[in-house]
This record gives sequence, C-alpha cells and structure tokens, in this order.
Amino acid sequence: MKVFMGGSRQLVRLNKNMRQYFDDTLKKSPTIFVGDANGSDKAIQQYLFEKKYQNVLVFCSGAHCRNNIGSWEVRFVQCDRNSRDFAFYAAKDRQMSMEADMGLMLWDGKSKGTLNNILNLLENEKKSSVYFSPKKLLINLASLRDLTHLLKYCDHASLDYFEKSLHLSDRIHSDYGQLSLV
Repeated sequence: MKVFMGGSRQLVRLNKNMRQYFDDTLKKSPTIFVGDANGSDKAIQQYLFEKKYQNVLVFCSGAHCRNNIGSWEVRFVQCDRNSRDFAFYAAKDRQMSMEADMGLMLWDGKSKGTLNNILNLLENEKKSSVYFSPKKLLINLASLRDLTHLLKYCDHASLDYFEKSLHLSDRIHSDYGQLSLV
C-alpha cells in the first residue's frame, strides 16, 4: 500500500490526534509518499524520522529538494515551468496522487494546495482521510460527493478563493450535477 501524506503549510506541528492517525496508518507498513515543503510536509518528515520509519519516498519538483530530513529516497518530478509557482510545486503533488493508493491529508480549511491534493486523489478514485484541523475531525472521503460535506465547514471567503483558483465547482460538478457547496 502507498499512502500520500501531506497538508497545509500553516500546520507546522502534529498534535496528538494527528500522530495517532499516522501511527494507525504506519501499522500497515505502507510506503509513504511525502512532499518536501515546509509546514505539514516537514512536520510529517520529522515525525517519520523520529519513528525511524524507512519506507518513505520524498517527492520534489524540479532538480532541488527543499526538505528531506531522513535522507530518504527522492523522486524528482520535472515540470516545464521555470517559475517556482503553484503549478511548479503542484506537479509533484499530482504525481503522488496518481501513484498513491490513498491519501492522508492535514488541512486547515484554507490551503488551496491541500484541497487540490484531495481533489486529485478523489478524481483518481483514491480514498482520502482528511484531518480538518479547525474542527479537530478526521473525515474519510471516498468520492467528490463526500468532499462537498467537508467543504460545508469552510467559510464563504475560502470557498470563493477555491472557486477562483481551483475551479472547484467545475471539478466537483463534473460527476454529480449541481451540488451546493454552502
């Protein structure tokens, strides 16, 4: 089993609940895919390093890895963009979502990158467990329809931002018709 673990850059520490979810996942001895960003990626890497977990693959966009705390194997994902913008870093995330069997995301309800990862996993028919930090809830998602229930916890400003930046309604409605996000 291959698990894509990731999350919001604003979440820099793993609380007790997050660690428990990770511990439960690691008991199954999966290969962990993790990115190289600061924030959740770095916190996840630190957690895996402290656990002496070795079955880790760090994905990096371009030819440089920002963080690899455990000196694990690295997969460099090439991107045809020169600027280190959202699309540049999203390339590695898209690759992880395609190769993973499932996802475990830590989301602050504001990060478009984490929401994009959740969308990519669901669009690739991969289940995702999302720790929604504002409510301290673990929410299991198996479909885009499930995602609409999670999005109801988000404020209107965030939903507007996701709509503009990720074309959220187009991505969700593509399979399920007109679903209300709020």
